[in-house]
Amino acid sequence: MVSFLLNGELCQIEEDKSLIKFLRNDKNLISVKNGCSEGACGACMILVNNKAIKACVLKGKNVAGKEVQTLEGLDNKLKEVFVYSFKKVGAVQCGFCIPGMIISATALLKKTMNPTEEEVKKSLLGNICRCTGYKKIEEGILMAAKILRENKEIKEECNGKIGDRLGRIDAENKILAIDGYCDDLKVKGMLYAVALRPEYPRIFIKDIDYIDAIKLEGVVKVVTADDVPGKIYCGHLKKDWPALIAVGEETRYVGDTIALVVAKSEEIARKAVNLIKVEYEILKPITSPKEAMNSKSDKIHKDGNILAKEVLKRGNVDEAIKKSKYVVTNKYSVPFTEHGFLEPESALAVPTDEQLLVYTGTQSVYDDLNEISSLLGVEKSKIRVISKYVGGGFGGKEDMSCQHHAALLAFLTGKPVKMTLSRNESIKVHPKRHAMEMEFTTACDENGKLTAMKARIVSDTGAYASLGGPVLQRACTHASGPYNYQNIEVEGVAVYTNNPPAGAFRGFGVTQSAFANESNINKLAELVGISPWEIRWRNAIEPGQELPNGQIADKGTALKETLLAVRDQYENNKYVGIACAFKNSGIGVGIPDIGRSVLEVKDEEIIIKTSAACMGQGVGTILIQIVCEATGISIDKIKWIKPDTKLTPNAGTSTASRQTLFTGEATRIAAIKLKNALKTRSLKEINGLEFYGEYNGETDNMGSAKKNPISHVAYGYATQVVILNEKGKVEKVIAAHDVGKAINPLNIEGQIEGGVVMGLGYALTEDYPLKEGVPTAKFGTLGLFKSNMVPEIESIIIEKNNVELAYGAKGVGEITCIPTAPAVQGAYYKLDGKFRTKLPLEDTFYIRKFK
Repeated sequence: MVSFLLNGELCQIEEDKSLIKFLRNDKNLISVKNGCSEGACGACMILVNNKAIKACVLKGKNVAGKEVQTLEGLDNKLKEVFVYSFKKVGAVQCGFCIPGMIISATALLKKTMNPTEEEVKKSLLGNICRCTGYKKIEEGILMAAKILRENKEIKEECNGKIGDRLGRIDAENKILAIDGYCDDLKVKGMLYAVALRPEYPRIFIKDIDYIDAIKLEGVVKVVTADDVPGKIYCGHLKKDWPALIAVGEETRYVGDTIALVVAKSEEIARKAVNLIKVEYEILKPITSPKEAMNSKSDKIHKDGNILAKEVLKRGNVDEAIKKSKYVVTNKYSVPFTEHGFLEPESALAVPTDEQLLVYTGTQSVYDDLNEISSLLGVEKSKIRVISKYVGGGFGGKEDMSCQHHAALLAFLTGKPVKMTLSRNESIKVHPKRHAMEMEFTTACDENGKLTAMKARIVSDTGAYASLGGPVLQRACTHASGPYNYQNIEVEGVAVYTNNPPAGAFRGFGVTQSAFANESNINKLAELVGISPWEIRWRNAIEPGQELPNGQIADKGTALKETLLAVRDQYENNKYVGIACAFKNSGIGVGIPDIGRSVLEVKDEEIIIKTSAACMGQGVGTILIQIVCEATGISIDKIKWIKPDTKLTPNAGTSTASRQTLFTGEATRIAAIKLKNALKTRSLKEINGLEFYGEYNGETDNMGSAKKNPISHVAYGYATQVVILNEKGKVEKVIAAHDVGKAINPLNIEGQIEGGVVMGLGYALTEDYPLKEGVPTAKFGTLGLFKSNMVPEIESIIIEKNNVELAYGAKGVGEITCIPTAPAVQGAYYKLDGKFRTKLPLEDTFYIRKFK
């Protein structure tokens, strides 16, 4: 045992004990987040003798005789200032990285109370943020330093109405770790679960022998497929993903589950997993769509290797191409990429007399409810799913990862069970952004007016369907871009392989097809002899015109306004690239899509109840502002609760940039009802009443025979410009976004900045390499941008939508990362004349320096 000071108190720890486990498990210091356990993410940052160090790389002997501080032990004045500053500038989104960021900032302020921007960036090099793009975190640190340096009084003032830069309503709890994420939960008698997964993607299981595992002291139960009481297959739209792989069946990827162990500690469970003997035959994995589509290849699923096909046709494409002055054809290749959210997946299932309670961080408590009740073979009323804070999602927390396994084990043992994936498991298990191979032909006339586009898209959907069908659909429906021409032909196919599954990821297929389409348009501009800005201006969709899918652009369409907003900076820089994009708000294409919200009056306060998940995008804050606007009620009387299948109505998944529009409109409807009730009564007099709002976004089916079908309720539009220096480093990104109406400009700026940085990573550094279907990356080698890599980002918010629907707001979460990669590609083409068609872009400053 060795001694050290922990937040001013003398503590003892075993020399070889992991410090992060001691702090989290023994001392319940939940500000020390376990993001990767490999010294890469910085979420577990602590102060050791005033130096910021990651707790996950330390053992007891490393802190012997030293002074350790966690966020909980910081001076109250310092914490108060950080809460004010980070909230004021919008530095908190999902929040998982923030305590670690504050520790790094504190170490800097102990050295200097007047840091430069460069010193702030340098101080954060050990911390990863996937949500914010770092800019607002850096602003928060500089503001905190100024307040402390000048001993300024801090006072928060905010009316909370639409257009106000209201700080996140959950910021303080996330900053100070007052309320935790799922892995921060503990209950009495809690057990721990770990999965046995295959070493190879494709094996045939002959036998599972867990006798030695069950004999290990501390092991409570080992579960295999035979123990599943309900339906073993899971999946959003297609039930093709087994919760466990049975004897006599094949695994389909390295994230499959062969057996589950539940024990009195995670360490015992992991030890027991290694004692399970599996007799198996290694089968050759199918790791490319080309191989999977070969008629001689084995079938990954019984109905074949094709998940989905899409064919979209409008006009006479071949004839239009034949008559066009200029035609460009290129093949493009984009890789799998990892979401890289800071919080690994976690779930805690707790049996009670009435219901099985399942706590998790999810993008839809109701999707989880459906999957878990099906797996357990019980009525939905017997399950209650409660969301804790979600430490980032980006689409990666829409599928089952561990919540169904925790629920199954709690159901079978009658005991509380927690299951938290290690970062290594997370990287293997959850669906990624789709890798795609694309061939695009784009044509225009002598004046640069687009005439036709023809594309073939092959999507690697990996081992299971997830949302591979809808992702392919969006890639196809948006492939022609936000322009005014109607001769299009797109063929898309999503193919099963033995690679990890691919599913929802910010941009939802449009990131991929927009890279190809926008790059082709740059080539056409060159042939015509006009600038890339000019060709986009000549073709940009305007209100009243037809999009390539036939939908009439509404009055709020503002693509041209985004182009005008970036024109001067585009034309006044040398090495510059530009790209446009559009992205739907809502699921659309005839699929039921409903937002729901309930406003409960309780003790003269308004409680907003909806299952709309917040993964960091700030939906709770937005809904509070909508209620403020509609009712005039003071912001301090309005609260928002996290999603809970017992308390909150089903508002659909947080996906497709839909919640601000759909649940925002449902909340507006409920708020108007509340306002009408208050015309004759006081809040006290209507105590206990609830006001319900619902919005159903009606759209037309794919392939509708209508001349001008409504594919989606709304579209957001954007133009981004990327400026390089002579060395090829990105110096600045200008991002102009048509958001309809900015409910909260601070939120929108944060979404734009975070999306741009994610887009830069997609363009320049990020990859998810596979070797025969096996991921080879660690969190630290995924190529995620760090603070010193982020350029200046200028956000330009365009507001033009004056409709009542959600006060004119359109989704912005996904579109922010779509135009970035093609804009970077265009900038590099200007720099060195190399027309790159593969992501991440080859032979760049970033590949040379950072990879």
